[in-house]
Amino acid sequence: MTSAYHRLFRIRPTYRWWKPLLALLLGVSFYYALTLVYQEILLAIVRGVGGASASTHLLRSVQQDQQNASEPLVLLFTLGSLSTMLPAMLIAVRLAGLGGWGQLASVLGRIRWRWMLRCLVPGIAYMIITVGLGYVVPASWQGPVDTGPQTATPVPALVVSCILIVLLVPFQASAEEFAFRGLGMQLFGSYLRWPVFAIVLPNVFFALAHSYNVWGKLDVAVLGVSFAYLTWRTGGLEAGIVAHVINNVVVFLLAAPVVATTQSDGSPVGLGITVVASAVYVVIVTWQARRHEPARVAPGGSAVDGGAILHRGGIPGSGVGRAS
Repeated sequence: MTSAYHRLFRIRPTYRWWKPLLALLLGVSFYYALTLVYQEILLAIVRGVGGASASTHLLRSVQQDQQNASEPLVLLFTLGSLSTMLPAMLIAVRLAGLGGWGQLASVLGRIRWRWMLRCLVPGIAYMIITVGLGYVVPASWQGPVDTGPQTATPVPALVVSCILIVLLVPFQASAEEFAFRGLGMQLFGSYLRWPVFAIVLPNVFFALAHSYNVWGKLDVAVLGVSFAYLTWRTGGLEAGIVAHVINNVVVFLLAAPVVATTQSDGSPVGLGITVVASAVYVVIVTWQARRHEPARVAPGGSAVDGGAILHRGGIPGSGVGRAS
């Protein structure tokens, strides 16, 4: 019996064929419930401080631009809501009887902090390549550019928004990794042995969950597949979490100083930049994995099964990427 990351549900003594589906149902339900509770509490606080008009304004602002750094409450609303995905996934797996709190983290049942730290330098290199290529490639090649009026984010709002980005994005990005690379991979891996299915299929939903055009969705899908491959290759979510957090923090911070009239979208050139940068990240992390050999299978499990494969959204007109 294999015990590679994507097959971890199958080696649980309590595994039954229907439990991964139950975990998915519980995870989605808990996510929507926790999100609703979080949003209602935030709106109640805003209403209590600023009145009904303040809460109404916040809702309208979120609908217009969920990444509007000129209004820190918008970021608090958006990033906080997405972060509830993390406890939702952990609770769902636990209640479904498919493992403990660390079931989705790695084959060792926990976050491997030392391995995560080793992924920091490759993650920084990945972002330098992404940003660098985004500024080297002419903006006219990178898809439609927002030519409408733009204003600078007020300094007080910018400072607060930057603090919120640094504090909340790690939870938001980690939550998406636990949901799509964690529960998603182990769910599909419960029924399909070949890792390609567990690597690719959850990322179809990951891409569709982002409100970009076709190129933007493909851009996000490339990142997702890269993170999923590294999750399978290294036996845990750490590499994906590191790159996802760095990507989103940088993208949000670079976009924060300017209030744009439209959100950035995808383009063929932007997709190409992501392909190059993510490929470099995969190569470097794989090299690191060969040197340091993080566990790829659960303790006592057999060798990882075959089927290896070869080896976010963004800032208007820069090609730097898209928050994923």
